Amino acid sequence: MDFSAIVSDALRSGIGPIAAIYALAAMGLNLHFGYTGLLNFGQVGFMLVGGYGLAITVATYGGSMWLGVLGGIACAIVLALLLGLPTLRLRADYLAITTIAAGETLRLFYRSSWAEPVTGGVFGLQRFANDFYALNPIEPGTYGPWLVRFSSRDLWVMIVAWALVLVVGLLLALLIHSPWGRVIRSIREDEVAARSLGKNVYAYKMQSLVLGGVIGAVAGMMQAIQVQSVNPDNYDPGVTFFLYTLLVLGGAGRILGPVVGSILFWFVLSFLDSALRQAISAEYISPDLISTSEVGAVRFALVGIALILLVAFRPQGILGSRKEMLLSGR
Repeated sequence: MDFSAIVSDALRSGIGPIAAIYALAAMGLNLHFGYTGLLNFGQVGFMLVGGYGLAITVATYGGSMWLGVLGGIACAIVLALLLGLPTLRLRADYLAITTIAAGETLRLFYRSSWAEPVTGGVFGLQRFANDFYALNPIEPGTYGPWLVRFSSRDLWVMIVAWALVLVVGLLLALLIHSPWGRVIRSIREDEVAARSLGKNVYAYKMQSLVLGGVIGAVAGMMQAIQVQSVNPDNYDPGVTFFLYTLLVLGGAGRILGPVVGSILFWFVLSFLDSALRQAISAEYISPDLISTSEVGAVRFALVGIALILLVAFRPQGILGSRKEMLLSGR
């Protein structure tokens, strides 16, 4: 087995564009769940409307990419208002039910034949990020140390995506440590107490839902730009639960929790995938026990076992505080 290839594959995934994109989406979810206590099971819906808002503006209507970015953000704000206005005055489980239903409804709507002239239906839309790659200052080639090398195209996406993670992280850190952030954390701990102190809990929840949704939409746009394609079947509900996995790993209610969780998740997932495939090829593992086509399912099963052990022995996550978790009752 070539362990250098296994480790290099894992490192490329752990610091690559997809890890940055998922970290960004999970930061929006962390604002919802980790700081405000909102049960959003449809963060993938915000990623979908962000990616499609960009793609439809450029590929379908011939607008500029920057107009598409504004369109994706506007779609996320509208979706947050549609979800939040009827549910945020009710119990938390109503928002959970509404968001998971909305995410799946949007996926089915965007892939429908009725919407095909605009969304491309089941085929989606392609090649709408040429303006983004035209800004790439990196000369064509491959760059990086050792075996961890990226093409100039992937490196450009990675730089922009991690820069967005840094900017959003700084913005959230400032907000969370501001009076606004103290209010939303008090809502998470005891909504009745926050309301008794004269705080408009409904308005603060709505603001948090909109802001976290916009962050998710930006992540969806970066994902669409990276692959130069949007397809509704890439936005299934499982994506949201991947994002919750990142929060469990890194620690909800921590600025760096989603970032650490994303790096670890994609590193471990790629490490297991590469190691299992090489072990099968070298016949260390019998193909009768695990075939190459079953590697994907096995790696997720192993990650699931690791998560169970983590939750059992460190439920607050890697960066989480057990003391704060006990005080908050989570």
